[in-house]
Amino acid sequence: MQDNLHDYRKSYTKSALTRDNLDANPMQQFRTWFYEADNSNTVDEANAMSVSTIGEDGFPKSRVVLLKSYNENGFVFYTNYNSEKGQALINNPKTCLSFFWSALERQVIIKGVAEKLPEHQSDNYFASRPKGSQLGALVSPQSQVIKNRTILEDKLKELEEDYAHKEINRPRNWGGFLVKPQSIEFWQGRPNRLHDRFLFTLQEDFDWKIERLAP
Repeated sequence: MQDNLHDYRKSYTKSALTRDNLDANPMQQFRTWFYEADNSNTVDEANAMSVSTIGEDGFPKSRVVLLKSYNENGFVFYTNYNSEKGQALINNPKTCLSFFWSALERQVIIKGVAEKLPEHQSDNYFASRPKGSQLGALVSPQSQVIKNRTILEDKLKELEEDYAHKEINRPRNWGGFLVKPQSIEFWQGRPNRLHDRFLFTLQEDFDWKIERLAP
């Protein structure tokens, strides 16, 4: 069976990216684009991003997670450290993050190195989560094979009773990763597939080299 998608195409015409409107600081450029995506009425979950890792089987794998904070040091998200994703990053911290804001015809692609957040930062974020999300972190043996969904639902009900009047402490196997960027690419769709692409690459002196890439 084959589905022909040759006629699936659109022309990108909404914006342009030039050296004149490109910030010299890639984190500031990201902040500008993120705010525009987040404040638009056309982008759902502007903080949704793909995280790509290399697993023990040697294959790359991407999955969507939610960006929870960012600053000059990098990009932060949270996960179960024992999950497939968590173990892959612990064993090989080189990773790639990507954002695709289709309504704005924009992508951001970040290559970087992941490291665990200090425990107090993970504690603070875990404490800010809704109680249901806290319990979910206790319930799910993330990435492990389970027999059925009932196992999860029964465990959740049990924990809801156990913690009805108690605070929930962060599990030691759950916390944040900080991805420190080595390169950040900004992609703006343009007509005739002549897209604008600018690559920021971190140098040894911590300055950013800026280059325009062919589409």
